[in-house]
Amino acid sequence: MTPSEHYPAPRLFLDGEWTDGTSGRRQPVLNPATGRVIGEVPHASAADLDRAVAAAARAFPAWAALGAGGRGPILHRAEALIRERAAEIARIATLEQGKPVAESRAEVMRAAGTLSYYAEEARRAYGRIIPGDPGTLLTVRHAPVGPVAAFVPWNFPAGGPLRKLSPALAAGCTLVIKYSEETPATACAIIRALEVAGLPPGVVNLVFGDPPMISQTLIADPRIRMVAFTGSVPVGKQIAGLAAQVMKPSLMELGGHAPVIVCADADPVLAARRSAAGKFANAGQVCTAPSRFLVHETLFDRFAEAVVAEARALRVGNGLADGVTMGPMANPRRIEAMERMVADALARGARLLTGGKRIGNEGFFFEPTVLADVPPEAEIMQVEPFGPVAPLRRFADLDAAMAEANATPYGLAAYGFTRSAATAERLVAGFEAGILSINHTGGSVHEAPSGGVKESGHGREGGPEGLHSYLYAKRVSHRLE
Repeated sequence: MTPSEHYPAPRLFLDGEWTDGTSGRRQPVLNPATGRVIGEVPHASAADLDRAVAAAARAFPAWAALGAGGRGPILHRAEALIRERAAEIARIATLEQGKPVAESRAEVMRAAGTLSYYAEEARRAYGRIIPGDPGTLLTVRHAPVGPVAAFVPWNFPAGGPLRKLSPALAAGCTLVIKYSEETPATACAIIRALEVAGLPPGVVNLVFGDPPMISQTLIADPRIRMVAFTGSVPVGKQIAGLAAQVMKPSLMELGGHAPVIVCADADPVLAARRSAAGKFANAGQVCTAPSRFLVHETLFDRFAEAVVAEARALRVGNGLADGVTMGPMANPRRIEAMERMVADALARGARLLTGGKRIGNEGFFFEPTVLADVPPEAEIMQVEPFGPVAPLRRFADLDAAMAEANATPYGLAAYGFTRSAATAERLVAGFEAGILSINHTGGSVHEAPSGGVKESGHGREGGPEGLHSYLYAKRVSHRLE
């Protein structure tokens, strides 16, 4: 093993202690660039989960009582530590998840900023005074909801946990965070920074293990007051159902199938370049990735040619190697899904313009792929591909394109390209999605909300809305005697 391949052993973090837990069960962690085992992650037992929840419940009153002014300095120190350690955290993330290390480092730096943003935004969780009857003071005040059970997937090893931790901690909540067993060491590195920054024991507890057992146990526990989940629609429905059974609020950021509409007046080459940048980032393993391309028939050939050029220009390889611009898929399941979706589209009459195959026999690499004239009934037009495959269709009428864009049960992100301000507003008004981008495929930002509609979930992360997801409003009516 070379120094760049050194992998720190993941552990549970329970009540301020790093531990292997009491279950005795461990799960291998793979490097997706090689397919080889690089470590093991311990599974939490029911006793470990009880310890985590008890710690979060015990720590909550004191953490909430600190107020935004007391919590802020700890979050700022954690941000500084994460930035100082960004190169090492990025290396770990690439070992586990596969994305190019430059992408990982950018993710770490961007995610660290969420701590700073929410440390300050918590100072602006304003209540209000409402004019009322004489002799009565009517106010609205905001309070932290309590201990939170948070569930985070593998595709953004640093950004994922910090999108939950930052607003929840700033709001005054404590957490039990269940992170992916496929990318555990990155989360450990994030939690270590919070620990060194002075986070009190029990405020954050990190667990790994059997997903159904952990979700059922945590959500049913009466000491847990809220559930926050990011992941697929089917699993999200299960988690939301468990929360509903015990009447707990839930924040659900679920999968999408983001349409891109390239209007007749757009620059097809610019639209292709920007679309490809969003499509192939993280090997397409992004819930907001552009994933269905509807291109006006007069621009289709030029757009397709430019997207193919961008796909062929990507250098696919081990994310730790110099010059690599797209890493492997995260696991064998994603390779199998890509092969199935490409075969289905071709069988239904689509044309393969480039790619379409697995690369080599080591690791989980798949060629950047572009398909043309994909019929709407193809699986890839109905189900989120979550991989580096771009399906292209042509349209003649914008209303028909908009109807097709909205035809799936998803509503997370949507994109449009046009030179017309009027057409842009038409797209914004017509798209059924919670995240809209015009003339680019930009990602999430700290200061604005992200989230979906329809089966893509409910609630918002980012912006003041993200903070208020972890607060509840108290209406106080005070009769002055």
